[in-house]
Amino acid sequence: MPKNSKVTQREHSSEHVTESVADLLALEEPVDYKQSVLNVAGEAGGKQKAVEEELDAEDRPAWNSKLQYILAQIGFSVGLGNIWRFPYLCQKNGGGAYLVPYLVLLIIIGIPLFFLELAVGQRIRRGSIGVWHYVCPRLGGIGFSSCIVCLFVGLYYNVIIGWSIFYFFKSFQYPLPWSECPVIRNGSVAVVEAECEKSSATTYFWYREALDISDSISESGGLNWKMTLCLLVAWSIVGMAVVKGIQSSGKVMYFSSLFPYVVLACFLVRGLLLRGAVDGILHMFTPKLDKMLDPQVWREAATQVFFALGLGFGGVIAFSSYNKQDNNCHFDAALVSFINFFTSVLATLVVFAVLGFKANIMNEKCVVENAEKILGYLNSNVLSRDLIPPHVNFSHLTTKDYMEMYNVIMTVKEDQFSALGLDPCLLEDELDKSVQGTGLAFIAFTEAMTHFPASPFWSVMFFLMLINLGLGSMIGTMAGITTPIIDTFKVPKEMFTVGCCVFAFFVGLLFVQRSGNYFVTMFDDYSATLPLTLIVILENIAVAWIYGTKKFMQELTEMLGFRPYRFYFYMWKFVSPLCMAILTTASVIQLGVTPPGYSAWIKEEAAERYLYFPNWAMALLITLIVVATLPIPVVFVLRHFHLLSDGSNTLSVSYKKGRMMKDISNLEENDETRLILSKVPSEAPSPMPTHRSYLGPGSTSPLETGGNPNGRYGSGYLLASTPESEL
Repeated sequence: MPKNSKVTQREHSSEHVTESVADLLALEEPVDYKQSVLNVAGEAGGKQKAVEEELDAEDRPAWNSKLQYILAQIGFSVGLGNIWRFPYLCQKNGGGAYLVPYLVLLIIIGIPLFFLELAVGQRIRRGSIGVWHYVCPRLGGIGFSSCIVCLFVGLYYNVIIGWSIFYFFKSFQYPLPWSECPVIRNGSVAVVEAECEKSSATTYFWYREALDISDSISESGGLNWKMTLCLLVAWSIVGMAVVKGIQSSGKVMYFSSLFPYVVLACFLVRGLLLRGAVDGILHMFTPKLDKMLDPQVWREAATQVFFALGLGFGGVIAFSSYNKQDNNCHFDAALVSFINFFTSVLATLVVFAVLGFKANIMNEKCVVENAEKILGYLNSNVLSRDLIPPHVNFSHLTTKDYMEMYNVIMTVKEDQFSALGLDPCLLEDELDKSVQGTGLAFIAFTEAMTHFPASPFWSVMFFLMLINLGLGSMIGTMAGITTPIIDTFKVPKEMFTVGCCVFAFFVGLLFVQRSGNYFVTMFDDYSATLPLTLIVILENIAVAWIYGTKKFMQELTEMLGFRPYRFYFYMWKFVSPLCMAILTTASVIQLGVTPPGYSAWIKEEAAERYLYFPNWAMALLITLIVVATLPIPVVFVLRHFHLLSDGSNTLSVSYKKGRMMKDISNLEENDETRLILSKVPSEAPSPMPTHRSYLGPGSTSPLETGGNPNGRYGSGYLLASTPESEL
């Protein structure tokens, strides 16, 4: 030991030397960690495990650069929901008025909780299981529930990537296969497919050619071999991207996170040049203020915030755990949240610009079809030519001229008007036709692209963008499963990752049956929402009310080098838990008032019909929700009654590369004295215990209250292969 060390001073002097336990051991000479282990009040069997965990944290993989990490978080949070769910919710919930509740909830719930997950992951450097076991062992089940929710989401999410792969390969032909209805030839007679004629070419291609969908969830119909093959390709791509952890997925993120913005920018420029684009954008941003007071709108906005930022899934924590501890995660939270919101607005602009163009095309088609009806009535003398304004020219009939003619006929033929079967052909009616989720991407948007010049090029770009958006989210979802399991159970990374992908592929065959789309609806709309909300609430409570907001804020100050805004204290402590409790209550009430159901495609009617889930499907849905939430009460009960160890009473100290490493996973704040005396520590430890003063040998010190032949400085030290001269 150096001659000027405080320990040497203590041995040669009767003066008091102020020194903490950490300072006491910090100047020890480097010793091979395999040959030197200090264990205080711990079991011999758990000693080596604790050391291995600490060494694992020290050797933990890290991002190659800050840019790679930011792109990974953006790739995970910005997904398919930004492209089709957010625009649909805007269209459904009052246009620009929907942005108000979304922004409010993003500020008071989204950003604070996103910052919280980034901070705990970066500070503790473990996946979700390890993080929540560390913060509050009795709520350690949160991490297991996060893994299960990630599994549920990953199962159906990769099916959507498979759909995108199918459309991507079908886009390499002209004309696009969904641009026209198929013709059935019977000898010399050619007949348009009836199901397609009753609906539309894109709708028919989606439901019949792509999904080959059954009439209800109860009719399995067997596997769709085309989608089964696409699902296999999707899981192969995901497996190759995540098999090496962040070493492989980090490189993928450079393309999968940036390419969608290139495509969105191209679509925005192209969309703004389309006729009718301004109509669509103005319709979207024209607020319907009455919607702002609708509780349902606020509930849907909160759910969208959770899914948009990936809260509760464990992917945010997993990615953040590979950061250095001095990384400014507060800046990361604000940046990623802003980019996520910006992407949603950008995607909404693109969607409504294109849908405005489509609405104008459909409106003109409506005018032509109804004008032909009027000409037929004129030729058959059902209508008098006196009803037609003199300036109207049927060869060049404008929407304005048609509306004038329509209003005259409706006024004069008021009693017989309904029998004529004329449509008003209003542009607003076309723009108000809301298409939800997959229908927006695979029906409405694909139909609009058929009217683009060079439509195959735009189709290829669009579906390649969807594949990359889905891939980025799937990488984060897989990280939410693999990182905590590998951290906790020390399973081989590559083998476990490949095993997860193979297992998920076979379970995912449920979603590529002919009835698979209905199971996607069940998993997407119901099975993950309630468990996810509960997980986020408990995360907030674990940090703010059990671990302690003040203590957490202090540790953030030490970690970041500055104190976060007081705003976060009040959000974590009061506002966010209250808002989420209200959200959970509203969701449960909504399920009770409106039984879960799905939109089924009825082949004979060539139309959608809303059906309720049958009893067996409801039982499956309830089982999924229970399975996702069950680890939380199970772990709580087991640890409350001491049936499962919480890892207390252990402190491992090992040496590596000349510096000391300690497992301080269960130390109580400001309690090194109780540590040395082998008292039971707190279940909510501080990752940064503060230093106590150590007085010299001339004073009473807890370090000298017990003797041990194996060591000089405390009770219960076990020294392995450590020469006396080194102490």
